[in-house]
Amino acid sequence: MELSQAQTYQAAPGYFKRLGLADWIFAAALLSGALFALTRFGVYMDGYEKAILVLAACAFSALGWHWKPVRWLIPTVALLALTAISLYGGDLDMGNKKFFLKYMLSSQSAILWMSTMFVFSTAFYWIGLVGRSEFGASVGSKLCWAAVVLGFTGMMVRWYESYLIGADVGHIPVSNLYEVFVLFSMITALFYLYYEQRYRTRQLGAFVLPVIAAAVGFLLWYTVSRDAADIQPLVPALQSWWMKIHVPANFIGYGTFALSAGVGAAYLLKSHGYLVDRLPSLEVLDDVMYKAISVGFAFFTVATILGALWAAEAWGGYWSWDPKETWALIVWLNYAAWLHMRLMSGLRGRVAAWWALIGLVVTTFAFLGVNMFLSGLHSYGKL
Repeated sequence: MELSQAQTYQAAPGYFKRLGLADWIFAAALLSGALFALTRFGVYMDGYEKAILVLAACAFSALGWHWKPVRWLIPTVALLALTAISLYGGDLDMGNKKFFLKYMLSSQSAILWMSTMFVFSTAFYWIGLVGRSEFGASVGSKLCWAAVVLGFTGMMVRWYESYLIGADVGHIPVSNLYEVFVLFSMITALFYLYYEQRYRTRQLGAFVLPVIAAAVGFLLWYTVSRDAADIQPLVPALQSWWMKIHVPANFIGYGTFALSAGVGAAYLLKSHGYLVDRLPSLEVLDDVMYKAISVGFAFFTVATILGALWAAEAWGGYWSWDPKETWALIVWLNYAAWLHMRLMSGLRGRVAAWWALIGLVVTTFAFLGVNMFLSGLHSYGKL
């Protein structure tokens, strides 16, 4: 039965009534920070950047209301990043002179610590799974959170470091493979940690964290062999505000697709009789896989549209069948077909899980393989 207008009015405030004082303080702090940034640096921003700043403050406030760990994650990252900035004192050379910068809070140090934490987190999640040890899984979860904090701190500090090199060099750190591998690792971990809390299970960490550990392994190899951690000026095509929203939206898609593949692997093992008493039910695994792909598909769709608009501005056309664009379309079609079969035909079970695993292979080629083996308008992203 439909609610009357009076009943609707009375029911609407229910969500806000559930918010506590800490929720409102968190939102007020974020909005105050955004207003301070607008007052202090607004002269250097265009209208789009100002809108992104305000909308980001509102979005993170809502996220903190929905998922409580965000309320301590953002202030912790802000505190660590601001500490690093104060230690630099406007001089990039301080990164090699001050102990805490050199070994902890410079961007390269923080990202190296992030990588270490993810590897150890993977090991402890497996210890927890194989040994039925709640302590091992708990340590794995805490190390994963520590990696996320250090990774975001490293990215924030790297953003500041780019401006210390030069005002014309400064840019948001999502412009090359080194930076986006860090972003991918953190987004995948954050979505996993959300589902870990949502379903009250830590067993899936043993299947999701190896994907992140593999990304970290590539990141370390890429750093050592190609000096990838060096901050470079943006090529002309990347000197656009579109990059600030297109790339993060893209990697939310990549991260959740990777998460769905890890859950798909767990589903296949349990459905074949392995680790039956150590993994969540098949229904839970199926639900996590579906929700991860749904969220990823939504963000990947938005990222693809934004990419077309960016291409029109940078290259004069919305679509040019560049290899990166073509493979992005293949990824989109793959998950569109998965969701279509799920919603129209009730796709579930091993077929859905295998499809999610194969989807990771397709996504990995679109993400990395195109840069390695193909060339085109996105050649600035080659290995």
